[in-house]
Amino acid sequence: MEGAELIIQEINREAEQKIQYILKQAQEEAEKIKAEARKRAEARADWILRKAKTQAEIERQRIVANARLEVRKKRLQVQEELIQEVISALRERLAELPDEEYFPMLVDLTAKAVEELGAEKVVVRSNEKTLELLSGRLDEFRKALSEKLGRELEVTLGEPMATIGGVVVETPDGSVRVDNTFESRIERFEGELRAEIAKALFG
Repeated sequence: MEGAELIIQEINREAEQKIQYILKQAQEEAEKIKAEARKRAEARADWILRKAKTQAEIERQRIVANARLEVRKKRLQVQEELIQEVISALRERLAELPDEEYFPMLVDLTAKAVEELGAEKVVVRSNEKTLELLSGRLDEFRKALSEKLGRELEVTLGEPMATIGGVVVETPDGSVRVDNTFESRIERFEGELRAEIAKALFG
């Protein structure tokens, strides 16, 4: 009986050793798996964080770019409104010029148009108010033109037209004309005018 008991004890001891070995191995494997899982989790967490930072930076840049664009658009809008106000004020000022300023200006605008046309006879057209002014001083107008051009010029006044001021000068048959109305000249020099206004208003 004693021999059988010893064998049973030995078997139990070996079994216990095996069990402890298996448990130890299992514990080590479990720790290894948990460590690897932690590394993977940490790596994924780092990746998520990097991705979030990148997205946040992209979003920040987008918001800043949009804000700058909005500021630029607003600035251009304000600039355009101010330029339009100045041009509008200029048109009003030109439409209400006193005769002593307006008459020499008409002589100059007409002379420039005649030089472009290269004609000996011309018809001058403008609004009713301008034609009345020229009609009342027609001899003076013709003389001033001849002196400015250095040659004789036959000038007649044509039909009134819609304009704030200035003149349209054309050949007697109306086939060739030069538009030196204020509207036309403002339009012609609008780019340059805009640049000057913008410089004066915004530096």
